[in-house]
Amino acid sequence: MHFFFVPTSSSSSPSQANTSSFSLLFLAPSQIPENLCKLPAKIHIGTHGISGQSFLTHPPYSSKNTSLCAVVDRSSSGVSSQQKEFANGEGEGDESNTEGVLVVRRPLLENSDKESSEEEGKKYPARIDAGLSNIAKKMPMFEPERSESSSSSSAAAAARAQEKPLAVNLDLSLYRAKVLARNFRYKDAEKILEKCIAYWPEDGRPYVALGKILSKQSKLADARIVYEKGCQATQGENAYIWQCWAVLEKKLGNVRRARELFDAATVADKKHVAAWHGWANLEIKQGNISKARNLLAKGLKFCGRNEYIYQTLALLEAKAGRYEQARYLFKQATICNSKSCASWLAWAQLEIQQERYPAARKLFERAVQASPKNRFAWHVWGVFEAGVGNVERGRKLLKIGHALNPRDPVLLQSLGLLEYKHSSANLARALLRRASELDPRHQPVWIAWGWMEWKEGNTTTARELYQRALSIDANTESASRCLQAWGVLEQRAGNLSAARRLFRSSLNINSQSYVTWMTWAQLEEDQGDSERAEEIRNLYFQQRTEVVDDASWVTGFLDIIDPALDTVKRLLNFGQNNDNTRLTTTLRNMGGTKDSQSNQQTESSVGREDTETGSGFNLDAFLREKLSLDPLKLDVNLDSKRLERFTRGRA
Repeated sequence: MHFFFVPTSSSSSPSQANTSSFSLLFLAPSQIPENLCKLPAKIHIGTHGISGQSFLTHPPYSSKNTSLCAVVDRSSSGVSSQQKEFANGEGEGDESNTEGVLVVRRPLLENSDKESSEEEGKKYPARIDAGLSNIAKKMPMFEPERSESSSSSSAAAAARAQEKPLAVNLDLSLYRAKVLARNFRYKDAEKILEKCIAYWPEDGRPYVALGKILSKQSKLADARIVYEKGCQATQGENAYIWQCWAVLEKKLGNVRRARELFDAATVADKKHVAAWHGWANLEIKQGNISKARNLLAKGLKFCGRNEYIYQTLALLEAKAGRYEQARYLFKQATICNSKSCASWLAWAQLEIQQERYPAARKLFERAVQASPKNRFAWHVWGVFEAGVGNVERGRKLLKIGHALNPRDPVLLQSLGLLEYKHSSANLARALLRRASELDPRHQPVWIAWGWMEWKEGNTTTARELYQRALSIDANTESASRCLQAWGVLEQRAGNLSAARRLFRSSLNINSQSYVTWMTWAQLEEDQGDSERAEEIRNLYFQQRTEVVDDASWVTGFLDIIDPALDTVKRLLNFGQNNDNTRLTTTLRNMGGTKDSQSNQQTESSVGREDTETGSGFNLDAFLREKLSLDPLKLDVNLDSKRLERFTRGRA
C-alpha cells in the first residue's frame, strides 16, 4: 500500500495551492501513476515523534512494497515565504535547494508577524531540537515567550507575594484598632479589623475585637454574625470567640444558647479560665449554686489558681453567711494577684457588711495602692466614708477619683448626690448635668437627676428625665429601677393607675426586686385593699428564686485548693468568738508589723473609727509621690472649661 499527500483545496491558483492543507491517500501499487512514482522528491516531514528529517524517495519505495509519495503542484513558483524560511533553517540556508521541496507541517496556531520576526535568524545545532522548539511555540500550553516580558511576570509574582502583609502587621493593626476604639472612633477601628480578618482569617483576635466594638455600639446582631464567622474560620478551635459569643447571648437573655457556647469554649480549650468563670456566673444568676460551684472547681482543676475564681467563690460564701471561708478565699485571691483591685474591694465590702470599718479601710488602702488610678476603688471608698459620716473625706476621695478619671460620669454622679444631701441642690444639679454630658447613655445619671428634681418638687422635670433614661434602654436593671422610682412619683402625685402600670412594667424586667413588690403592696394597703396587698406579697414569695446552698461541699473543695489539712481543719472551726482574732491575724500577715500595730490601735479605739484610716497610710503623701496630685487643688478638675474640652474630645 502506498501513501499520497494531496491538497484538499480544489483551487488551481498557485497561491491557493501553496497554502492548502494536504490529505493522506492510501493507494495500491497498481493504482500509482508511473510519472509520479518515478519522480524523486525530497520530502520534509515534521511530526511530533520524528521531526526535521529529509527523505529522498526512490523506487522501490520500501522493503515491504509500500511507498510514500507526495503530489506536488509544479505550476507554483515555489512554496510560501514561511515554508521557504522553514526549509532554509533546516537545509543549511541554501535557497536553491528549496525548489521542488515539499514541506509538510501542522497548521499554524495564531502565528503573528512579531513572533515570526523574532524567530528569524535562530538556528539550532540539531534538527530534531529545532523542530520540537517550533512545535512547542505553536502549542498554547508550551508558550513561555507568548506572555509578557520576563521582567513583568516576575514583578507580578512579587506583587502576589506581597499581597499578604507580614504577621507583625497584625499585632500593630490590633493595637491601632484598640486605641481608636478607646477614643470612640469605632468606624475607623472597624475598617482596620475587617482588613485584618481579610488577610488573616484563621486568627481569632480580630473577630473578638470587632465583636466587642459592635457590642459597645449596641449592634448585637452584627456582633453575633462576626462571632459566628470567626468560629467557622477557626474551625471551632478558638475558645475566646466561643466565650465572647456566649457572653453576648447571656446579655440577650438566651440562657440555653449561652450554656451551649460556654460548653463549646471549654471543649475547645479546657484551660480557658474565662469560659469556666463566665459559665459559673451564668449559673449563679439562674440560681444554680451547686452547678456554679462545680464549674468553678473544674476551673481551678484545669487552669490552676486564679484570682477571679477565688473571688467568686468567696462571694458565694459571704452570701451563704460563711464569712470565715469567704475571708480565706479572698486571701487566696490576693495571693494569686496582689495587684487585683477587684479582690481587695470585694473583701472590703464583706468587712463593711460585718461593720468592721477599720479592716475595710485597710483593704481600701491596699486597693488604691494596687491600682492607683482605678475609678472603682476611689468611688467605693468615697461612698463608704460618706456613708459612715466622714463627709469631707468622702468628698475628697471622690474628687481624687474624678481627677484621675475625668471622663467617668459615675464619680460626678455620686459627688452630685453627696453635694445635694450635704450642700446645695444647685451645685448637685450642675454636677449631674456635667455627668450626663460626659456619657449621655449612662442611665443611672438620668435616674439620679430625676430623683433629685422630684425631691425638689419639680415633678414635670423629673418625668422628662425618667423618660430620657428609659429611651436609652428599656430592658436593663437600671430601667427597672427607673420605672419603680417613676411609679413612686406617680403614687405620691395621686396617679394610682399609672403607678400600678409602672410597677408592673418594672417587675416584668426584674421579677426578683423585693423593693418593687413591697412598694406595690404598700400602695394597695394604703388604698384599703388589704387582700390585694397580701396577694402581691404572696406572689413575690411564690415566684422568687430559691437558692439552696449546701455547706458540705466545703470540706472536699478546700482540700483541692489548699492541700494543707491542718489549715483546713482550723478553717472549718466555726467559732464566732474567734472571728476578730483571726481577722487581725490575717491582716497582720498581709500588711506587716507596722500595719498590724496601727490596726490594733484602731481596734482599741472605736470612737476614732469614723475619722481615721485605721493604719499609717498617708493619703496626701501618696497623692504627691505616686500620682503627682496636689491635695489642695482637686477642685480644679471640676472646672466647666476642662469638662467641655473632654466632652468635645469624646464627641
